[in-house]
Amino acid sequence: MELHIAKDPAQLSENVAAWISNYIQEVLQDQEKFTFVLSGGSTPKQLYSLLAKPPYAEIIPWEKIHFFWGDERAVPFEDERNNARMAFDVLLDKVPVIPENIHVMRTDIGPEQSAAEYEQILRKYFKDEEMTFDLVLLGMGDDGHTLSLFPGLPVVHEEEAWVKAFFLPAQDMYRITLTAPVVNDAACVLFLTTGANKALTLKSVIEGTFDADKFPSQLIRPQEGELHWFVDEAAASAMEL
Repeated sequence: MELHIAKDPAQLSENVAAWISNYIQEVLQDQEKFTFVLSGGSTPKQLYSLLAKPPYAEIIPWEKIHFFWGDERAVPFEDERNNARMAFDVLLDKVPVIPENIHVMRTDIGPEQSAAEYEQILRKYFKDEEMTFDLVLLGMGDDGHTLSLFPGLPVVHEEEAWVKAFFLPAQDMYRITLTAPVVNDAACVLFLTTGANKALTLKSVIEGTFDADKFPSQLIRPQEGELHWFVDEAAASAMEL
């Protein structure tokens, strides 16, 4: 695990944009396509905005990237809470991606059906591969959740399925999410975390005792791949550095 600390969210986004751009170009020297799992939420928005502008809009070979999502709220694409909608608005509509290379978690069908369909897409895509995604971008909530793996829920312990759908009473909605096994088979996982409100949780996740029911983010430990935490000074303030 590598920890990268930036002064503030703006500097963090700049650092991550440069890191991701270099990583994509490096990986594509050895293979024809790159698989990138996008994260929802507010933290990556600034990062996506940077990637959609020069120099990254020009130097990243967008036509070679396949986009996937880590999780989705089961709300219509037009709904502002939809993770895919945010990524299209801020990034995908602004760079030369190939539409067929964008693999959204559908919300125009039932959540269970959507999860089953997404699992089928992934298993077909990675059936001959030793690893899954080239890069998975994740966030961490104040409560230590990542993806839609929330503390204390059965989905945290899923070991077989790659994609699950479930109803989340606290938010009165269905969520569709990748599970820990498919993410832990990725070549590289990158957490993006900012803010003093996450400092104690971040300390527990990285330095504390393993307790996946309390801090599901601890589950994400790539078996053969890299794990990077990009955080700002406020988020890192409680850690023993």
